[in-house]
Amino acid sequence: MPDWLEVIVRTLAAVVFLFILTRLLGKRQISQLSFFEYITGITIGDLAATISLELDGHWYLGVISLAVWVAVSLCIEYLQMKSKKARGIIDSSGTVLIKDGKVMEDNLKKEKLSNEELLEQLRKKSVFKAAEVEFAVMEPNGEINVLLKKENLPLTPAMLGIKVAPEVEPQTVILDGVAMLEPLATIGKNMAWLNTELDKLGVSLDNVYLGQVDAYGGLYVDLYDDQIKVPQPQERAVLLANLKKCEADLEMYSLSTQDKQAKQMFEQSSKQLDKVIGSIKPLLKR
Repeated sequence: MPDWLEVIVRTLAAVVFLFILTRLLGKRQISQLSFFEYITGITIGDLAATISLELDGHWYLGVISLAVWVAVSLCIEYLQMKSKKARGIIDSSGTVLIKDGKVMEDNLKKEKLSNEELLEQLRKKSVFKAAEVEFAVMEPNGEINVLLKKENLPLTPAMLGIKVAPEVEPQTVILDGVAMLEPLATIGKNMAWLNTELDKLGVSLDNVYLGQVDAYGGLYVDLYDDQIKVPQPQERAVLLANLKKCEADLEMYSLSTQDKQAKQMFEQSSKQLDKVIGSIKPLLKR
């Protein structure tokens, strides 16, 4: 067999073998590398290259070496799952870099991290002042996670004691100009509804690259032609305007009437409608 053909065959075989071994090692090998996994990844890649190009040696020895490395890696992962002590030795443990707004200089030196690098990692978490941080921890995989102090956390409905409905997953109902019937059925819609919504927007189904329905039943479409601007439906804006007009009419009636009972009724109705508008305004502005 010519050398060039043997290199091609060996490379293809190495790719297939590496794919099988990587699937055995699992996704963690890709997403969260520990020190040992980092070394294993480099070594396996180097062995695969050697198998592909080392024509003078015995290729099967490289395959054996690869198998041994993968077997050792699988044994290490098994130990990590079964023993906390083994996890501490192999992966080490997290290191606190900031506690109660105070940078732990000794821990920075231990992790060989400069203060500029720490500030850079904080900025990646949208934190620009170390004093706002309750805890900053460097995880075993090198990632830095940050917990802000309570007074610096973003305000949430839970903090205000407000219960909100769960967010419904948006459904993709059009892909590459083709209607997706299953997502439509999931949200209780059909093709007649979809065609009606497309007619409101003035677009045809075959011109839509992507179509999604949000949690409030609104249809968003992205067209193949990016130069065409899709008009936004105005039903919600019209409804909001009509509600405000009704509120204004009630206020006007309360000011114009001389009947005290009618004046009180109109004022109460106006206040009640104002509360309703305030509660549904975020939905009508979407």
